[in-house]
Amino acid sequence: MNTNFKRLVVIGYGKAAGDILKYIADRRLDYAYQLEFIEHEIHALSVTENICTERGIPFQRIPEKEVLARYLDEIAERTLIVSASNNFLFPGALLEKENITIINFHNALLPNYPGRNAPSWVIYKGERETGITWHYVTAGVDEGKIIVQKRCEIGPDEKAYELTERLMNLACEGFAECFDTVLAESAQAVPQDLSGERRLYRSKEIPGDGFLNVAGDAEAAYRLLRCVDYGKSEIFPPLRLEIEGREAVVVRYRKVAPEKREEGEKLLFLPLRSGDFLKIKYRVL
Repeated sequence: MNTNFKRLVVIGYGKAAGDILKYIADRRLDYAYQLEFIEHEIHALSVTENICTERGIPFQRIPEKEVLARYLDEIAERTLIVSASNNFLFPGALLEKENITIINFHNALLPNYPGRNAPSWVIYKGERETGITWHYVTAGVDEGKIIVQKRCEIGPDEKAYELTERLMNLACEGFAECFDTVLAESAQAVPQDLSGERRLYRSKEIPGDGFLNVAGDAEAAYRLLRCVDYGKSEIFPPLRLEIEGREAVVVRYRKVAPEKREEGEKLLFLPLRSGDFLKIKYRVL
């Protein structure tokens, strides 16, 4: 197999980056490219570092934006940069270099939900379907031509961390489907329709402004709780709520059957349309 790309650079973190890195490593014999991995956002338990050690892939951590930008700018070979679960914004000068092509994984169906924490926002907005997009990187955030998309339904009780894991698996499937055409520079990429109103979600934004309205719609409260739930990963701070004029924070929550409803201190039970209850344990500040 032939490609003009002499060097592949993977930038990212977590499961999706690790699985994609393994796939690219396994294809080295097909294309004879040089492969390296860069971790821009530091993680204590780096699965990608272990993968690089096991498979003889050069690994380096470059947390400083300026240092990373300078490193990438100095690349002279024809290079494909694969951005997988990566939050580094590539400088405009790099995007203009003829020897550099960059593709990025976004965890939503572009052009909808560009920016950060898309799995949270689709749950919060009550979407029934979402997916992933691999696209070429341009100067506009998440605006480049679409290479491939994969879709999935959103479960009625699905939490943000559960949806994120499924999207990571879809990202790997989509990457394997388009990898050869990207290397051959023959991918049938489709421009995004950017004519409508398009909201860019930023990292500092919290769904519902981080406040749980327990006097409002219980279904909306359940969506908000699920959309900020990343398990042990503290992506968002605990949701705030007001109880009898006092500020409190959510400790935990779950959906329970009517027979599981019990009286208890610092517990709330909100009725859901299914007949179940949303059980919320809180702590007064």
